[in-house]
Amino acid sequence: MSNIWLISDTHLNHDKEFVWKVRGFNSVWEMNNAIIERWNEVVKYDDIVYHLGDVIMGDLDTGIKLVKQLNGKIRLAIGNHDTSARLDAFRNLYNIDDIQFGYRLKDGKKTLLLTHYPLLSGNFDNSKTYSIHGHTHSKSPFCDYDMMYNVNCDAHDCRPVAWEDMLADIAKNKNTKQGQK
Repeated sequence: MSNIWLISDTHLNHDKEFVWKVRGFNSVWEMNNAIIERWNEVVKYDDIVYHLGDVIMGDLDTGIKLVKQLNGKIRLAIGNHDTSARLDAFRNLYNIDDIQFGYRLKDGKKTLLLTHYPLLSGNFDNSKTYSIHGHTHSKSPFCDYDMMYNVNCDAHDCRPVAWEDMLADIAKNKNTKQGQK
């Protein structure tokens, strides 16, 4: 059985200090190598990874070479830096399984909307709807809204988040906030 992972905003090959330096690296190449290593430590060949956008930056050929090194079957929710040229190149990669603007998944009574941008979401079918997102580059998986969870690299030590860990974080956060009332 394959595992499910989530991540966003890898920004592989983004040679700007405000990306790699803030993440604690000395260079873009150190960041690239760390992200690939940390990804491949946990993601196996048949695992599913929902990448919620902004995969690569900079030179397209170099970025594609980096993406080819990532394990798993990647389902991409398009981010603001995923240009038409990048999307066309991604469609030709063996490890990019699907490209959409977002995904709607269910876990019991929970509905999870996986998109690049955080969404203020409503309820469907009397269930709770959570916005699983990236884009913000916040170092926290949570924001002021209980129904949002941030899977970007910056919030998770440049590692993909396991589906089960995300659900456990959401439950723990909910219980903590209820205890504070």
